[in-house]
Amino acid sequence: MRWPWLLLLLATLPGCGGTPDPRTQITLQRFFGACDAQYGRSTDVAKAEGECGIITTLVNKFEADNPDIAVKTNIVFWPGYDQLTAQLAANDEPDLVTMHVSVLPDFQARGLLTPIGGELVAAGIDPARFTPAAARAVTLGGRIYGLPFDNWAPLWHINMNEFRRAGLVRNGKPILPRNGPELLRQAEQFKRATGKPYLVQISANEYATYARNLYTFLMQQDARFFADPKRIRLRTPEAKAYLSLFKEIRDRGLTTRNQDYSAATASFLNGGGGVLLTGNWMVGAFDLESKSKGKPLSNGYAVAPYPQLFGASPARYVDGHVWVMPTNPRRTPAQRAAVLRLMRFLADHEADWARTGHLPTFTDVIASPRFTTLPHRANYAALTRVGAPLPAGVRRQYPIETIIGEESAAAINGNKTIDRALADAERRINDLLDNI
Repeated sequence: MRWPWLLLLLATLPGCGGTPDPRTQITLQRFFGACDAQYGRSTDVAKAEGECGIITTLVNKFEADNPDIAVKTNIVFWPGYDQLTAQLAANDEPDLVTMHVSVLPDFQARGLLTPIGGELVAAGIDPARFTPAAARAVTLGGRIYGLPFDNWAPLWHINMNEFRRAGLVRNGKPILPRNGPELLRQAEQFKRATGKPYLVQISANEYATYARNLYTFLMQQDARFFADPKRIRLRTPEAKAYLSLFKEIRDRGLTTRNQDYSAATASFLNGGGGVLLTGNWMVGAFDLESKSKGKPLSNGYAVAPYPQLFGASPARYVDGHVWVMPTNPRRTPAQRAAVLRLMRFLADHEADWARTGHLPTFTDVIASPRFTTLPHRANYAALTRVGAPLPAGVRRQYPIETIIGEESAAAINGNKTIDRALADAERRINDLLDNI
């Protein structure tokens, strides 16, 4: 009586009588979270919401439209680069991976990524369609190392209801400062009228905002702080001007203090200040909140790029997400073709991804009604032209961001002099780059 059960068990084991899957197998590795409970079977891209919902539905839709390809999705804990490094060391390379623009130089410099410019063209993706910001993001040493998926940037998210109370609205638009002294005057005016801080900032347990602020305000001043991608210059009048202004904002009580990401976001949603400094990925959530009744943001949300507080350059710091193909000599031609077909599918759905708040990377999508009719997008679409990442070739950007954040926080909070903080940041970063 036992033998039939044993035969049945053996038949279910791999290589023991089961029919092999004839589809081409590829592995996609990404962040953006897991949401299978809501979107695990969905193929209706138009109804998907948020980063996780849209990317999950896009992959489902691709598999439905391409029944000869099976996509295994690995979802990593953000950002996933330690896991990817371990996989590459173990010769367990995924076929397609999401990567931040700021991380691309680290993997490219070690020969871990495949240049794919020619293959993109063959797949029907013309790099001439890339926006200037996207082209700068994926081009290293004259070669294209990924398919740009989006650009993102820190923005000023504005509570228009509080701005109206402060008299900082004209013709339905927020009045934004045009230089440092004007920022201080408007922030004081806002505080007198509302009793609240003008800025809501993420200043605890995270250093990214400090670094992104520094990059943007140095770019505005056309400061060549990374003229050599292996050396940074921070002991400059331009860097000191930015830190001095933001230290004065803190000293005058014109900003929130000691709030982490969650606390600052909640503070803004609850009407705790005038301007939240965070990325474009929050545009959709804040716009939705503004359409709800009885909320601090009801009929009162606007968004804009960082105002021109210094200099005359229109440049702003941007980062972004890129699809890259890790180098793998064992990848078959069929797998490579399947990956490129998936890249083409993702490129064709850039307008759907733009609903996340991220900026498309194709000029024709930026100009299309599917993008221009989305709420608020026209306010910051120019970043696709003037936005720039750090110069190509700057490696270790994540630890550099942390060092800049630590030293900026020390200067703004008064724990170090500004000159000392800038000198320490420069020394620490150059020591890091010297030891790559």
